[in-house]
Amino acid sequence: MRATEAVKRRPYKALWTAVFLLAAIGVAAAIRRLIVLATGPGTGYSAGVDAGFARHPLLTLVHILPGMLFMFLAPLQFMTRIRAKAPRIHRWTGRALVCLGLVIGVSALLMSFRMAIGGINEMAATVLFDVLFLFCLLRGYAAVRRRDFVHHREWMIRMFGIALGIATTRPVMGFFFATSRLTHLTPHEFFGTAFWIGFTLSLIAAESWVNYTRPETRDSSVNAPHGENALMSAQKTR
Repeated sequence: MRATEAVKRRPYKALWTAVFLLAAIGVAAAIRRLIVLATGPGTGYSAGVDAGFARHPLLTLVHILPGMLFMFLAPLQFMTRIRAKAPRIHRWTGRALVCLGLVIGVSALLMSFRMAIGGINEMAATVLFDVLFLFCLLRGYAAVRRRDFVHHREWMIRMFGIALGIATTRPVMGFFFATSRLTHLTPHEFFGTAFWIGFTLSLIAAESWVNYTRPETRDSSVNAPHGENALMSAQKTR
């Protein structure tokens, strides 16, 4: 019996490992960007990239500071224990995340048109996924206002998946930087491709999780952690 439960929980453990790893990458990238803004662009392989952000310091700060807080708070919204035992914290954190998400989304749109290092290819990727991010955020908010908690959860998973895409692009960019001596590709040439790969992978992962945990495809009373059942009961009594 315990072995069966352990097998059922493996996807959840793998998911949380990936989420915390990507959130940490996102926070680390933001901290590095703050340091570079304070000290100035260096002379290494990323000097051109750093210089692009340095030309728009205010817009960069408006984007990455809320982004750091978003990466800290968003995982808490998907912890079933917090949602079930502290619904008030869940609601207030959710409201804060909606506000942060709007700031992040709007600033990202401005950055797409003013700071696209990868040219039109990067711009197309960031604009598309930013619009999708805002769309999912607003659909999730609208769903919870209707007390439609099932669709609220699904839209917010998609939104967070897209948000984690910015962290998923980092290893992809690292691969392109590491192989640039062989491929002779510059950031202008591979940044757009890295964004397409990173955001697409994150969105596919989010949509896969939505379908994996959807009640129609899995019996939530059997396969979901006990916190999910407690959450559903708590939501019904709100």
